[in-house]
Amino acid sequence: MSDRELRLQPRLQRIADCVPQGTRLADVGTDHGYLPVWLIQNKRISHAIASDINAAPLEHARRTAELYGVDDEQLELRLCAGLEGYAPNEADTIVIAGMGGETIAAILDAVFWLRGGDTVLLLQPMTKVELLRRHITENGFRIISERLVLDKGVIYTVIEAISGTGQKLSGAEAWCGVGLENDPLYGEYVSSRIRKLEDAAAGIRRGKNANLPVAEALESNAAELRIKLREWENADRK
Repeated sequence: MSDRELRLQPRLQRIADCVPQGTRLADVGTDHGYLPVWLIQNKRISHAIASDINAAPLEHARRTAELYGVDDEQLELRLCAGLEGYAPNEADTIVIAGMGGETIAAILDAVFWLRGGDTVLLLQPMTKVELLRRHITENGFRIISERLVLDKGVIYTVIEAISGTGQKLSGAEAWCGVGLENDPLYGEYVSSRIRKLEDAAAGIRRGKNANLPVAEALESNAAELRIKLREWENADRK
């Protein structure tokens, strides 16, 4: 093991904090391989599969592993699209991070074996998080918890989900998450989501062929979140 110590940026560190000790990990879309290498280096896990759709990121991951003393037996690199190169039960925990919510949803939809199993999913969307929340809860998964992290001025969420049905999200939950009310970043996160909704609605209204029903729906969601934020602030002061 190398004497070099890998340090993760806050977004990846938050994901790492969610990974169970000793789990069999799959890191889908690994990019530079920082997450699995850090987990192995810090003895959180003993082995991981790191995959990517392109060869160049896997070469970056190989170099990261070499630099920090992680060998081929500890980190298996796999060239594949999403989960298509995996077999059922190869991993207890699957991380899909650093992608858009639509891309993550498509990766989950492409395989059948996740549904009905007990694999833990750690999902960290860069965009369209509201779409991802709705999609997974309407397509065979349940959100167990979420955690927030601030990285380079942006608040991201890490979603923990497992196979399951029957979870119905409110509009506020789709936009602002499940069970995040006690997170220190919650108030700031909700405020940022309100701004996003209002900016999107204003942009639509300024368009030449404004789709007013869509703008009104976004404004309605923003109004719902404002009520939720006030209720949270009042409860927080008591």
